[in-house]
Amino acid sequence: MTEVSSLTGRLLVATPALADPNFDRAVVLLLDHDEEGSLGVVLNRPTPVGVGDILESWAALAGEPGVVFQGGPVSLDSALGVAVVPGESGREPARSEDGPLGWRRVHGAIGLVDLEAPPELLAAAVGSLRIFAGYAGWGPGQLEDELSEGAWYVVESEPGDVSSPAPERLWRAVLRRQRSELAMVATYPDDPSLN
Repeated sequence: MTEVSSLTGRLLVATPALADPNFDRAVVLLLDHDEEGSLGVVLNRPTPVGVGDILESWAALAGEPGVVFQGGPVSLDSALGVAVVPGESGREPARSEDGPLGWRRVHGAIGLVDLEAPPELLAAAVGSLRIFAGYAGWGPGQLEDELSEGAWYVVESEPGDVSSPAPERLWRAVLRRQRSELAMVATYPDDPSLN
């Protein structure tokens, strides 16, 4: 098997050509990527369900909008917490003693939250928290195949992507900040047939 260069912590931005409705204009934060597969959460799919409706104890730490996000089409009955801990961005690689108790670094200042832990453990450290129902997953080599087919753009993430207060504009915002021809893709119309 060929070695897989890890894309953990990077963003997958759906190309306009991606036909899967689960990922139309999706921005996916990769939480894990190795030879065994990939796992991420869609950052721009808010649901109408409030965080307090399903995880009341975490509602006070959730950023705006304070709703649960659909992290992907897999395991919609499970919840993942992703939080940014300010001041943690410069530390690499992740070690268990880095960061607050109940938080595990994924990349830079972005990490996974142990939703079984008491929220008080993280309250002072968390800059922003987002709760995701489900996740996006790929088996071994599946994401690489999609990348070679041109389904995704791979770009660097920023801590603010996790907590964007305007998730419906995240796809365009992430593309617009690129210093390449990708910035032009941000102007791609929602419905090209109306052009």
